[in-house]
Amino acid sequence: MIEKAVITTAGEGTRMLPVTKEQPKEMLPLFDRSVNGGVCVKPLLQIVFERLYEFGIRNFCFITGRGKRSIEEHFTQDYAYWQSLKERGKTELAEELGNFYRMLDSSNIFWKYQPKPTGFGDAVLLSEPFVQDEPFLVCAGDTYIQSSENSCFKRLTSTFEERAPEAIFLTFEVKDPKRYGVLEGEEIEEGVYEVKRVVEKPEEPISNLSILPVYIFRRNIFRALEKIPYGKGNEKQLTDGIQKLIEWGYKVLAVKLNQNDKRLDIGNPEFYAEAIYLSGKWAGISHGHE
Repeated sequence: MIEKAVITTAGEGTRMLPVTKEQPKEMLPLFDRSVNGGVCVKPLLQIVFERLYEFGIRNFCFITGRGKRSIEEHFTQDYAYWQSLKERGKTELAEELGNFYRMLDSSNIFWKYQPKPTGFGDAVLLSEPFVQDEPFLVCAGDTYIQSSENSCFKRLTSTFEERAPEAIFLTFEVKDPKRYGVLEGEEIEEGVYEVKRVVEKPEEPISNLSILPVYIFRRNIFRALEKIPYGKGNEKQLTDGIQKLIEWGYKVLAVKLNQNDKRLDIGNPEFYAEAIYLSGKWAGISHGHE
């Protein structure tokens, strides 16, 4: 059982300016199902946290950076405000907030500050004191996999337990691989690939299978990240760390996203528009043109 999750939130979100000038992109809102079966609006990061919690994770490490103070404030319980909602008769809203607070109360949450936005790999490297010797999940705070009954996490962890790789991650097919990290590999069973090579945003794509930012690692990823140099933009890429594991001879696997699972990314306006639409559809909002 994977017991620890690292959630990275330290990116600057420049592609979503000006809305991200003062607001972290991970706190941008999406629709979700409320506890009473209705529709509510939550920050994407809260949805990511709640899905991991529902999966069974209770130990979380958030990697934050400059201008991310509102994230810590949102993940701090304010029971006076919750009580005020109840007293004003806002019962459903109080129930929704109370459910979130109950999750926080029964979780261990650690915060690690990344002083400069020096890459996804550098952010993961900062989590080593939290992780220690245990296998752990890594999720980017700006991407959410919409998956019925958390099936994507279940498939990822079951494959990790059965095949014992050093690293494993989710993958899906894309039309424009140049915008993503991509993998080259051999399909060893339906939807499971043994990864031979990974490249971040290649000029000449090696496949159309992109890397989704949902991973399980063992601790050797830290040794790999220490060895790789800072690259373009003075960033340490997690993809390069995975490639180093492959070069060292470690087994790396990828699990393909099911057809019914959807990737919700808020990294740029185009993706965010799609994420709003898909989250609304998931939550039960009917769209006029459908």
